[in-house]
Amino acid sequence: MNRPGAHPPMNRALSVLAACGLVAASLAAGYWWGAGKSAPVPPAPVAKPEGAAGKGRILYYRNPMGLPDTSPVPKKDPMGMDYVPVYEGGEPAGPAGTVKISADKIQLLGVRTEAAAARELRHAVRAVGTIQANERLLYKIAPRFEGWIERLHVNTTGQSVGRGQPLMEVYSPELVSAQDEYLIALRGAKELQEGGAEAQAGMQRLAEGVLRRLRNFEISDQEIRRLQETGSAQRLLVYRSPVSGVVLQKPGTQGMRFMPGEVLYEIADLSSVWMLADVFEQELGLVRVGQEAKMRIAAYPDREFAGKVVFIYPTLDPGTRTGRVRIELANPGTQLKPAMYGNVELAAGESSGKRLAVPESAVLDSGTSQTVLVRRGEGLFEPRKVRLGTRAEGFAEILEGLKAGEEVVVRANFLIDAESNLKAALAGFGGKGESEGKAAVQVHAGKGTIEALDAKSASVEIHHEPMASLKWPAMTMEFKLRDKAMLAGLKKGQAVEFDLRVGAPGEFIIERIGPAGAPAAGHGKGH
Repeated sequence: MNRPGAHPPMNRALSVLAACGLVAASLAAGYWWGAGKSAPVPPAPVAKPEGAAGKGRILYYRNPMGLPDTSPVPKKDPMGMDYVPVYEGGEPAGPAGTVKISADKIQLLGVRTEAAAARELRHAVRAVGTIQANERLLYKIAPRFEGWIERLHVNTTGQSVGRGQPLMEVYSPELVSAQDEYLIALRGAKELQEGGAEAQAGMQRLAEGVLRRLRNFEISDQEIRRLQETGSAQRLLVYRSPVSGVVLQKPGTQGMRFMPGEVLYEIADLSSVWMLADVFEQELGLVRVGQEAKMRIAAYPDREFAGKVVFIYPTLDPGTRTGRVRIELANPGTQLKPAMYGNVELAAGESSGKRLAVPESAVLDSGTSQTVLVRRGEGLFEPRKVRLGTRAEGFAEILEGLKAGEEVVVRANFLIDAESNLKAALAGFGGKGESEGKAAVQVHAGKGTIEALDAKSASVEIHHEPMASLKWPAMTMEFKLRDKAMLAGLKKGQAVEFDLRVGAPGEFIIERIGPAGAPAAGHGKGH
């Protein structure tokens, strides 16, 4: 029985609604918490480099024609061909004989390259030498008669003398006798002026003969005039210097007896001197008579003297392996003294224009051959034999083996060459060397139409179809022929088939060419 005012059914309904609300709130809170605390949202997908799917990361883009030119971004060459991407781990191995060096090793070794370019080459021959007196200006005072030195006017070595300056006074009985004979002949000629013509002529001949005798004794004109004016013989004869210069030797002493031909003074005219330079044997061929020379003397380091080569001695010093060269130079003020030491520079090998050259540090010289390392691509180097010409100022002329613009290694090339030799040795032990070398020589087949022929350069211009093996589109290109005789039978407008071989970077050589549809003879693909 229900009490008055009580509503049991309504209370139960409210309780059910409240419970349902609580459950709904709990579910909502749980959903919100679960949504906020669930597994993290996956990151947005990262785009891979173009073309990298399944091939790795793109390192760089290389020239499609094989030239040593790379680019970090896609680009086209001058003919409109796309540069080829090089993927990590898929760098080109290069032809046989090349060596591949990784980028980190290149940096570690400090490899540096420089392009072969045309340069003016002037070789300077450097030598050392000493100043010597000019032998053409050396004078020896050696009387032609016997006598005694009564007095010395110049009595010290190194003393400067002038032309005509008295050197010494000498006494010679033979000289006094010759003076007396001359005076007698002069007086006799004077007394016979009124006599017969024959007598006068005889006395005149006698006087002239005695005068010649005095001149043969090297008696100066000044002394002969004095003898004619005074009319009396002098007991002492004054001997004078025949030249201005410096006394180099003075073996005579006062009171000394001398014999005919004995040297009493040696005088040098130092207005012009010689530099005797010792040139190394291997550079003697660059020196020639008439060549200009520049000299720096140790006593005057701030001055430069100029001279000219006047003689190349015909003998070689076997001890020093040097040849002697004589250089003549002016010596105003006689500043240059005999035996002074100096350095000589001869401008040899005058340049006849610019010539292809590379730094000498790029050349690996084995004694029998010369090699350079040519950069063929990113981290790829090819040993290339070259023929050298003139070497000058740190550069070597290239006669064969390189083209202008090709990059050669000028630093750390010995280390790269050592690694190349090591790899070749290891390949030989493994029996791979020969097979790898053959595999690297690949011939590419093509078809096209001849546009032009050039017999002089042994080349042919062909508009070829696309070549898949080289990734070339159809285009017109000029190719070298392996043999000039291959031009026979070819003509403009002819459809041909040909085989190409890759030569130097950017160079493609036709190994076989013939009319389209003709069977291959001698050279097939893969040879």
